[in-house]
Amino acid sequence: MNNPQSTTAAGGFPVDTIRAMFPALQRAGDFIFLDNAAGAQIPQSVLDAVTNHLVSHNVQRGGRYGRSVTVDQSVADARTSVALLINAYSPAEICFGMNATSFIRLVSLGIGQMLGERDEIVITDMDHDANIATWLALESAGAKFKWWRMREDGNLHVDDLRPLVSDRTRLVACTVTAHSIGSIVDVASVAEIAHSAGAEVFLDCVHYGPHGLIDVQAWDCDYLVCSGYKNFSPHMGFLWGRFETLKRLPTFREDFIPDEPPYKVEAGTFIYENVSGMDAAVQYLELIGRNLAPANNRSRRENIVAGMGAIRDYELVLARKMLAVLKDCNATIYGVADEARINERVPTFCFNIGKLSPQKIVEEMADMQIGIRDGHMYAPRLMKRLNLSMDSGAIRASLVHYNTVEEIHRFGEALRAIIAKLS
Repeated sequence: MNNPQSTTAAGGFPVDTIRAMFPALQRAGDFIFLDNAAGAQIPQSVLDAVTNHLVSHNVQRGGRYGRSVTVDQSVADARTSVALLINAYSPAEICFGMNATSFIRLVSLGIGQMLGERDEIVITDMDHDANIATWLALESAGAKFKWWRMREDGNLHVDDLRPLVSDRTRLVACTVTAHSIGSIVDVASVAEIAHSAGAEVFLDCVHYGPHGLIDVQAWDCDYLVCSGYKNFSPHMGFLWGRFETLKRLPTFREDFIPDEPPYKVEAGTFIYENVSGMDAAVQYLELIGRNLAPANNRSRRENIVAGMGAIRDYELVLARKMLAVLKDCNATIYGVADEARINERVPTFCFNIGKLSPQKIVEEMADMQIGIRDGHMYAPRLMKRLNLSMDSGAIRASLVHYNTVEEIHRFGEALRAIIAKLS
């Protein structure tokens, strides 16, 4: 699994100190943020980085004057930071843009021009539709599709992938962690199976990013997309690909743009201030590792490893507590619900309470100053797989490392009161 080594006792995680770094949490009063899968809050350092860009050098890059040169440097610095975050081979493999969905479509359009005899693409029924519909759109280009389906235990199993892959497979596209139900996929084994047949691997890492250590070298994938706004930065996205893979990928570019990454991928002007925020978000994760596990002469990447390891340990505590609360409320939990398999999930929980309306429960929670979400979670195939209607769907409560055990207790008290009221 994609679990980093433990770096600190979960009980020693300084959540109060960390919460003090987030202005939104300090201003929220009694409100509890439990919709983090739809976007996380940002620390003050990230806000400062965005503000500094807008005040000090809000100009176009590529000029000869100082402020423009500063923009060039800030983008280069951000590439270096994100490369360290995901353990890329080179900062030139990091491409910035609007969001993960647009990057998935960009890559799919390029691959659609290179199908040839390898015309089969493996997709899953557990993914966000952005990592399904974008590939299905290649049917007109001659692509054929095989479905890797989630088992009843709430996860994808690599043994089910093996018979789907052959010498006709062009690509396996899957999530690292399901945004809807929180299940973690063994993506290193996915790459081993795909590469043994000469196929490539495309990973949607949007939901895993805030929860665990990303390592494209250890996972041996070929493409990976992520969204900064899930990773404690402003709204933006990035694409990683092996340099030579991106170099041969057909993309749209203006004639004056170099035909090599990252430039050939970054069509038009992206949001420089948000890229500066992403740089600061990586530094925030480094700071957690540096403060929790002090060591001399440790590299930036090593601090990221330490920080994400500490976050993972603490979030497992949160996951166990939330799982216990939901079971105590007799919730139907979609995804991994066995505490013995808690390492296979992040603290994102999708559930229903008997025949009670998900919408009504979420509205009642909102009245009690708790933000959660209901609906189809942008996963129509998964809803069908779970025998849930697109109209009602399910409820999702999603935690990150600035949430607390006390907030889970309050959530549980609120849910019990709502069940009693609506039953």
